[in-house]
Amino acid sequence: MSYFEKIKSLPIKKEAIILGIETSCDETAVAVIKNGREILSDVIISSAMEHVKFGGVVPEIASRAHTTAILTATKRALEEAKITKDEIDAIAVTYGAGLLGALLVGVSFAKSLAYAWGKPLIPVSHIRGHISASYLADKSLEPPFITILGRGTTFSPSLASASTLGPPGYFKPKTLATLSKDSPTASSIVEPKTLIL
Repeated sequence: MSYFEKIKSLPIKKEAIILGIETSCDETAVAVIKNGREILSDVIISSAMEHVKFGGVVPEIASRAHTTAILTATKRALEEAKITKDEIDAIAVTYGAGLLGALLVGVSFAKSLAYAWGKPLIPVSHIRGHISASYLADKSLEPPFITILGRGTTFSPSLASASTLGPPGYFKPKTLATLSKDSPTASSIVEPKTLIL
């Protein structure tokens, strides 16, 4: 049976355990999450100190750091979660946005693991991942809700609603607006008491 035939035959579990891999910038992060709401482990290995002398993240250095950290982070995440690879139901990995070389390290590693372990591979948008992290912080959170993503000097209010839901646990947020620090309404977005929707 081929990898793809095997993956198609896997049952959908209500209490799935996912191994998540994130390498979009200068930190290698691997976590084990149960049912999208419970963090069983969360390991972060940062290469930030390597970049300090250059005044910012150097993509090539970040990519090389991921190659040396990713296996260690994965082993530690499984150990801290007190589970084995056999208990993992799927592997999720950030595919973008981020530094191309850094993403390639994570995606290549995750694809190899998924194939070797016979697990489904779940591609994750870095931006949607930030929104989905809200589910870990508030276990009772359900759509619709509004979230604000801040990146540098830009804010993007997004609406996650039941009408934008895709497959269970996955949604496609709708961007309501993008505001820069120079936008006349940016201050009302930053101060929740003045945010009226």
